[in-house]
Amino acid sequence: MKPAMLVVAAMLMAVPAFAQTAPAGRGAAAAQEAAPPAPAPGSAAIFKANGDLQSVLKANIAKTDDMASSAVANTDQYRVNIVHRPKANGAIAHPGNTELHYIIEGSGTVVTGGKIVRTPGAPASIEGGETHKVTKGDIIIVPAGSAHMYSEVVGEITYLEVRFVAPK
Repeated sequence: MKPAMLVVAAMLMAVPAFAQTAPAGRGAAAAQEAAPPAPAPGSAAIFKANGDLQSVLKANIAKTDDMASSAVANTDQYRVNIVHRPKANGAIAHPGNTELHYIIEGSGTVVTGGKIVRTPGAPASIEGGETHKVTKGDIIIVPAGSAHMYSEVVGEITYLEVRFVAPK
């Protein structure tokens, strides 16, 4: 797990201090609230104990039969969450935000790239994307604005999600 954490740390350090747009939030409430600023250079690190993150995640999983998450740090320059999915999801893209997923537990199939196709009454899908089987320890980096989705979840899947404004 150390190499993956080094990748995450390197990506967070690559986030420019002059980011112009905040990463999109989840849901209407997140979109309405301005994210707090990222800690200033030279500040102490953000620390979250695994036990605390897992407790929040477990409580949020108990509230829904869909995706649940536990926030690590969500600022105007990046969003870091532990995300749990019990099932496949519809296609989505985040304009202006690159996203990294590090698979913590479980497995599934992720589709990236291509074109989002919307069919009335059905979740959005992807046409022409690349499909990859993912399992514990795998990393996916989705470029800003690129379509992505978990088209299949085997049992359940949990991953570290790092979404950030990519430098130009």
